[in-house]
Amino acid sequence: MIRGMRRPSQGGLATEVQSWLRHHFALPETAVIVVSELQCAVPGCPPVETVALIWDGSGQAYRLRVFKPLADVSLQDLPPAWYLPALVDEGDVDCGCC
Repeated sequence: MIRGMRRPSQGGLATEVQSWLRHHFALPETAVIVVSELQCAVPGCPPVETVALIWDGSGQAYRLRVFKPLADVSLQDLPPAWYLPALVDEGDVDCGCC
């Protein structure tokens, strides 16, 4: 999709980003990818962010946070594919901001 064109719905946007992530990180079809837009009222936290949780099918989980609304996320917001190991989700990290 060409940036600047209106995408259909929040669900459609999430599905599109899921597809980008699957292709970009060469994830298997068995990988589970959940994309959500979250709001935060904690001072210092971005007011709206997009979070992608990825389970690669081997038991490993990853978390990608993009500090902008889902409708504004583009392919350019994805880190290089080799960066995936740095996105490992420890699950118990509490930074106090979000």
